[in-house]
Amino acid sequence: MQIYCFFLYPAIFIIFADMEKKSFNIPVYLYFIVGALLVIFLFPSDYVFGKHVSKDEEKRAQEEFLQMFEPLFRLDADVVSRQMVRVGEQEFDVLDGEAYRSLIVKLLKQVYGRGIVSIGDYLYLQENGVDSIVLFNVNGREKYPVSDLFTLKSAYSHIYNNLLNDSYIRPDADDLQRLNLNSFLTENIVYDKVASDKARKEGQNRIARQMNIQRQYGYIGGVVIIVSGLFACFFFYFYYLRRKIYKRKKDVFFSLMMAVLFIVATEICINFHIRTNIYIIPYAIIPIVVRTFFDSRTAQFTHLIAITVCSLMSGAPFEFILMQLIVCMVIVYVLKDLTRRSELIKCSFFILGTYVLTYIGLLLFRDGNFSDFRPLMLLYFFINFIFVMFAYPFIYILEKIFGYISNVTLVELSDINSPVLRELSEICPGTFQHSLQISMLAAAAAPKIKANPQLVRTGALYHDIGKIQNPQYFIENRLAGQNPHDKLTPEESAKIITSHVPEGVKIAEKHNLPAALIHFIHTHHGKGKTKYFYNTFKNTYPDSPVDESLFTYDGENPDTRESALLMMADAVEAASRSLTDYSEESLKTLINHIIDGQIADGLLNDSPLTFKNIRDVKQIFLEKLLSIYHLRIAYPEEKEREK
Repeated sequence: MQIYCFFLYPAIFIIFADMEKKSFNIPVYLYFIVGALLVIFLFPSDYVFGKHVSKDEEKRAQEEFLQMFEPLFRLDADVVSRQMVRVGEQEFDVLDGEAYRSLIVKLLKQVYGRGIVSIGDYLYLQENGVDSIVLFNVNGREKYPVSDLFTLKSAYSHIYNNLLNDSYIRPDADDLQRLNLNSFLTENIVYDKVASDKARKEGQNRIARQMNIQRQYGYIGGVVIIVSGLFACFFFYFYYLRRKIYKRKKDVFFSLMMAVLFIVATEICINFHIRTNIYIIPYAIIPIVVRTFFDSRTAQFTHLIAITVCSLMSGAPFEFILMQLIVCMVIVYVLKDLTRRSELIKCSFFILGTYVLTYIGLLLFRDGNFSDFRPLMLLYFFINFIFVMFAYPFIYILEKIFGYISNVTLVELSDINSPVLRELSEICPGTFQHSLQISMLAAAAAPKIKANPQLVRTGALYHDIGKIQNPQYFIENRLAGQNPHDKLTPEESAKIITSHVPEGVKIAEKHNLPAALIHFIHTHHGKGKTKYFYNTFKNTYPDSPVDESLFTYDGENPDTRESALLMMADAVEAASRSLTDYSEESLKTLINHIIDGQIADGLLNDSPLTFKNIRDVKQIFLEKLLSIYHLRIAYPEEKEREK
């Protein structure tokens, strides 16, 4: 495990560094591998489904072990030497006593060489079917067959019969009786009860431990296969179905983090033996948060991956996963667009009601009554409800960390009483009105091309805040008859005009505006030119070379649907103010001229818009401008009556 941690935690650090584009460029699939390893590493080590070895299995294993267990005996080597001394000192009252002595010594060495045990130990070995014992002797520990052992009786019979049948001395029964052979026999192999009991107990414990370890390895193998398979599916979902998210490592990491975060929270609960209380974990936050920044399908899939892994630890996987899936469906249907706090509160009540009703339905489905109803579960659901309410500040924190922007934040930022917009309306009233008109145009066209209306509306309000620095140099803020550009060269005028882009970025960063809004400021002119002053310079100095960089905006061409839409709306709305004829034909010609010019200049090359998208945008712009510049009747003046 220590080696595992040694590689796992540095890998997480590298992923963070790679996400920030500091010094690494690791493949996206490694993100999922590290996420899976983290989940596997923290997975509860105990068996969550009562997977400990059963009593019957352990009993059978213990019986098999006891049948094969070899008791421990010790060899008393001093017995032989003592008995040999006694034989040497013994006076045998028979003829040719030395011949008897020599033969007895030989037979005693045979008997003691095989070993003599007590009759009680021998019967124990026979009754328990022990075929061999473990003998501790001068050579150490040896396995010894029980069939080679003597008891005092069998040892006596062995010596007696060999003496009786000896062809040299040919003793009679009286001679053998006088030899007193029993006095030379005693047990030299003694049962070591303490050592045997200890070895037996250690063996039984080892058997139980090995069985648990074997099952544990199988359990871990199952966890590895299931978790790896689920995370592989998670990876392929992004690879095949969400390529836009897949290409942005930050987005992939965010979705993966949301799943892993709640899986790890569940693992912590299980490891601290609070399995029942996992119902207080607000899994509903996963689809709420992911739906806020991405789409419904990604939210559902991320939630599905998380709860499937968590169900393995729940103890009742069917009930758990069914309950969470129903809650996720309710969230997707109820919380279509999180723009106000009230919507989250309403959704939280729906979640609470769904939990309670699903729990009751499961009880009735399983038992047909409420006999197993647990009031404590209602408390868990209520705590879950409270935690879901914290999704709102949680979304705010994630926005700051990942640089995302939610519709909730967009609605708040689109308030015209916000500090930046209020300053814009006071210093640049013409620009402010221009921004309002653009926000209306762009938001109207956004749904048609599957762009985010709230995002482009808010971006339109802030795209020109850089004009606060030099409001009088922009025609919409200029008083009639005053033109400060008359005193400047075309290059100087172009520099002031183009500077509103970097100045706007500075103001936005000063007020901590989200990166998504700063992106609109940076791209609403792209790398286009200030055509008025560029053409003025060429007409004034037809023979002089033109430094086009002096007349080009220092920005980036739009690369999203929303930023491209804002660029088109900005140019069309500004140009429409110069018209004197607001007929449908005149407006249509203007719109085509402006947008086709942007296409010809390559300003929309990086955007994902199709020709059909652009055609739809032109049509909606035309409809909206016609409604803005519709013909009004002249009200008649009341004639003064003659007196």
